[in-house]
Amino acid sequence: MKKRLVCLITLLVSAGGLYAQTATYAIMPKPTRLETNSGSYILPAKPVITVQSTHAEVRRIAQMLADQLAKSTGTTPTVTVGKVAKGIAFVPAQGSKLGAEGYTLTVSPKQISISAEQPQGFFYGVQSLMQLMPAAVFSSTKVGGVTWSIPACMIEDQPRYGYRGSMLDVGRYFYPVPFIKKYIDLLALHKMNTFHWHLTEDQGWRIEIKKYPKLTEVASIRPATMVGHYRDHKYDNKPYGGFYTQDDIRDVVKYAQARFITVIPEIEMPGHSVAVLAAYPELGGNIDRMLPVSSTWGVHDQVLFPREETFTFLENVLTEVMDLFPSQYIHIGGDECPKTEWKQSRFCQELMKKEGLKDEHELQSYFIRRIDKFVMSKGRRIIGWDEILEGGLSPNATVMSWRGIKGGIAAARQNHDVVMSPTTYCYLDYYQVDPKTQPQPVAIGGFLPLEKVYSFNPSVSDSLTSEQAKHVLGVQANIWSEYLPTTQYVEYMTYPRLIAVAETAWTPAEGKNIDDFKQRLEVHKKRLDYLNVNYFEAPINKNFEYVWPKETAKK
Repeated sequence: MKKRLVCLITLLVSAGGLYAQTATYAIMPKPTRLETNSGSYILPAKPVITVQSTHAEVRRIAQMLADQLAKSTGTTPTVTVGKVAKGIAFVPAQGSKLGAEGYTLTVSPKQISISAEQPQGFFYGVQSLMQLMPAAVFSSTKVGGVTWSIPACMIEDQPRYGYRGSMLDVGRYFYPVPFIKKYIDLLALHKMNTFHWHLTEDQGWRIEIKKYPKLTEVASIRPATMVGHYRDHKYDNKPYGGFYTQDDIRDVVKYAQARFITVIPEIEMPGHSVAVLAAYPELGGNIDRMLPVSSTWGVHDQVLFPREETFTFLENVLTEVMDLFPSQYIHIGGDECPKTEWKQSRFCQELMKKEGLKDEHELQSYFIRRIDKFVMSKGRRIIGWDEILEGGLSPNATVMSWRGIKGGIAAARQNHDVVMSPTTYCYLDYYQVDPKTQPQPVAIGGFLPLEKVYSFNPSVSDSLTSEQAKHVLGVQANIWSEYLPTTQYVEYMTYPRLIAVAETAWTPAEGKNIDDFKQRLEVHKKRLDYLNVNYFEAPINKNFEYVWPKETAKK
């Protein structure tokens, strides 16, 4: 009996020590390798940051760290460039094998050293360093009574995947530039490197195109918005609109670049284009009938037609888009394109016969190939949802697999690059608790709890050869906005589940553990509190009416 009691006490002490260690080193996403050491580095009254690199970007990253420490501690660190490492040192890596985004972070009682080959590696090292500090470091104002200590350790870290993204739909609801920047800040904190900006939809066009002013004058405004769930078929009968000017776009792209995030624009085609047809009906099947911008969620039969006028329009639009976005990829949608109008169209049927196309799926492939050829001529590449596989995949296309992972596997087997983004793990507009047992704000449906999101493994090595598996570039979380009318709703549905996606994208599969993740998450939530993030766990009152926390009122 005594032996059992001793074993139980030993087990509890061990578990308690493990939890304390996890809480002390609560980095999100979990580093590839972390060795704990004894002692701590105490931030001095006059902090010094030394940059040994001559790279201007590394000096800028060091200054970003200094600026944040100045806000939260009330003391502005001195940033110096020199060969002698002092305080927090940025040291170029010598012969490292960590790649462009990898870094090492060493903390001892005497000094902190961040080492990397490229600026983005230093940037990610800073994110980990800040997460080793007290959560108050993320405050926008000085926090008193804090001991600014950093636990001793050695971290060697690099990402599992090169593509780590999140898509935000601004077509259904428009979110202002300050929120887009906050969204990007949070992606950067969690070492995500891609922001997929879904800019056009049936319900609204959100980007200024100089050559086609009616896209913002007409296509950006719908006459009404659905109230409640789609199945209720209720509308508020209030015009709703908004768009980003080209200056807004440039501002956001520059802001993201400073945080090593690539912004990929999405211009939907040929489906999800009712807003375009409301402004330019000659591009669709009902040339003489004016359509309103859609006020109804879902999929619509009205789509772009593969006329020469349509391709001229799209090429002109994409030319302006590519002038604004330097990303390698241009997302062209390609999903949920009903073929009803094409089947009924004499023009489409004659075009199919002329081009030797056996069905409307091949006609869509013809459409995508035309766009692919144009985008490639500009030195870029297209990426599209997995429906672009139907009818034959355009030769240079990358596939974003959302209807499960089968589309991704099929594309990789054809030696096409793939981003895994299946609904079953990555659609963060789904309910995160069962609404039958815990009433929630209205959502599109589904049930995708944190644990399920975290369990995703994008690797499909059992279905692909080693060479084919290299085409799996990474993973992306998607936030569709039909039921997210405010920025608070967006954050509520996105966090903390996006952090689980970030860890899947960064941390080796063998390093993941849901219990460990949840323990670190409890610490991480304190950081999110300082950052004023309305993450899930917001209170629900006894009448099941959703109540926003008071601290989000200033958003």
